[in-house]
Amino acid sequence: MTERHPSPQHAPRGGRAQRADTAEPLPPARFAYDRHTWKEIAHLLVNLPASLFGFVYVVTMLCTGVGMTVTVVGFPLLALGLLGARQLGKLERARARALLGVRVDEPSPLRLRGSRNGFFAQLWLMLKDPVGWRTVLYDFIRLPWGILTFTITLTSLFVLWPVLPFIARGLANADRAMVRGLLSPSDELERRIAELESDRGVVVDTAAADLRRIERDLHDGAQARLVALAMGLGLAKEKLLEDPDYAAAMVAEAHGEVKLALQELRDLARGIHPAVLTDRGLDAALSSVASRCTVPVKVTVDVEERPAAAIEGIAYFTVSELLQNISKHSGARSASVEVWRTDDRLLLQVWDDGHGGARLDAGTGMRGLADRLGAVDGLFVIDSPQGGPTTVTAELPWRDRVPERG
Repeated sequence: MTERHPSPQHAPRGGRAQRADTAEPLPPARFAYDRHTWKEIAHLLVNLPASLFGFVYVVTMLCTGVGMTVTVVGFPLLALGLLGARQLGKLERARARALLGVRVDEPSPLRLRGSRNGFFAQLWLMLKDPVGWRTVLYDFIRLPWGILTFTITLTSLFVLWPVLPFIARGLANADRAMVRGLLSPSDELERRIAELESDRGVVVDTAAADLRRIERDLHDGAQARLVALAMGLGLAKEKLLEDPDYAAAMVAEAHGEVKLALQELRDLARGIHPAVLTDRGLDAALSSVASRCTVPVKVTVDVEERPAAAIEGIAYFTVSELLQNISKHSGARSASVEVWRTDDRLLLQVWDDGHGGARLDAGTGMRGLADRLGAVDGLFVIDSPQGGPTTVTAELPWRDRVPERG
């Protein structure tokens, strides 16, 4: 087995935004008034009007909505109030971002539109919205804090101005903790849900593109050839009695067309899901792909058992696409493919000694591969300096194979 390159198991996903609920690094508080100190002072002074407005809104919304739940309009009013609270939370996150340097992810939006979501389902979704309720709690407890910070900051500007930077830093840090604790996304689960929703869209788009490709290949390839074949056989039938030799030549030509149509259908079927992969697994299927590559490829598969069919298919088509890129773009003289399992991950590594320079945005299908792997919680990492060599490492989650019924 060839030497494996280090697995980028902890590398970030290509194209994925990293968690952004961290604050910008602040210089230590000091007696001098710098721009960070003035921003913190401004935030503390604005706390009073902002918290007063939020408190009045929350109390009015709760009193009106809860008080009218005995009627038909009470719950819709409360739901609309929670939607408004979401907007208040958005404004508070923007204020903290601008004045305190606190950057938190925006919570995922409510998915209210959908053919299967009726009015009552949407209403219930709005009423149980954790983001809206945490914003309500934030605005409800902020009024005493807003009065306290406004009073201390305003007084310190005139009485304790030499130590105000230290006071402002302490009070602002408490504000930062409140924003992170109550206005950030609920937890890692909510962020994960947003990721999966994005991945679902990638899967749907990929499936639609594959269907369009299959339809185009059938229409432009095998279907057109079969139509020409039918016309040729019809002419041969008409000429059979008049000119048998000409008819025999046309039948021979039709026979050649049948062989070409069969080959195109086999290639199309191989592009959908090759029979060798279903029957014999990754080792045989990847060896078959490597034999069609224009560059000599060494294939090493170190997997004792077969993964789930979906994971196996993605692994096959990933390697197949990468080997096609090597044939077309790399200028390589040799290449290798390695597949192995580490714990609950299936790892693929494709290496070539070509001229390098491969990128996700180079128009060679790399971006599509990265999106497809990301949609199943996989990783896709390219190491391709100019001049080569190129190493592409992919990781897929390992899922045990389910025995087929029947």
